[in-house]
Amino acid sequence: MLPENLKFLREQKGWTIAKTADNLDISPERYSNYERGLRQPDIDMLIKLSSFWKLSIDILIKADLSKTDISTLLAVGSNRLLMPILVDKDRNDTIEVIPVKSYAGYTKGYSDPQFFDKLPIMKLPFHITGKHRAFPIKGDSMPPVKEGSFVVGKFVESADEIENGNTYVVLTANEGLVYKRVYKKETVLELHSDNKSYQPYQIKLEDVLELWKFVCCISLSDQKEEEINMQSLMDMLKSMKVEMEGLRG
Repeated sequence: MLPENLKFLREQKGWTIAKTADNLDISPERYSNYERGLRQPDIDMLIKLSSFWKLSIDILIKADLSKTDISTLLAVGSNRLLMPILVDKDRNDTIEVIPVKSYAGYTKGYSDPQFFDKLPIMKLPFHITGKHRAFPIKGDSMPPVKEGSFVVGKFVESADEIENGNTYVVLTANEGLVYKRVYKKETVLELHSDNKSYQPYQIKLEDVLELWKFVCCISLSDQKEEEINMQSLMDMLKSMKVEMEGLRG
């Protein structure tokens, strides 16, 4: 997608290839080859393009920017990440819901925009700002949150923002998704369960792929396990005056 994205970004600015190349301090021929896919930029050039367009390298090489509202991408410092803040037609923030059936695939798909293309989305009956997702809870380690419930979390940009003793959804390559009470200790996170039958354990900060701070819990604890599915979640949310859309097509 890089050649297409470079052309799209240039045309959005109304720039010629020569003007874009001049701003990047490279020759027009070299830039034209990037746009036509005849030459692959090396890592230094990718970093330069990322800085120039204020978009992460992930976005430049993976996303189809012609189908993306760049203004809704999550800003981290001076850059933007491949994690759009979803909004409805009225520009109100919405939330992606990770169904139970997609739980296992999240570790591999968390940075792939195609993974999220057909996820259900919802709106809460109170105002939110920032990037949020709803995650299914497994096991009994965090009472009163029970298996089958969904925890809505707000994306945390840096581990430096962790508030010790608060609860977070944590994604690591080895552990997958877990919901725990988190304490930051130098180069590790110590994860505690509220169910004292489970012992605390540590994970290296470098292994953390995502952090989501607890916002609210949507409980389906009154339903039998075999009855917990996306339709039951949607019905329950509607009864709570939570707006939810079906699959995005």
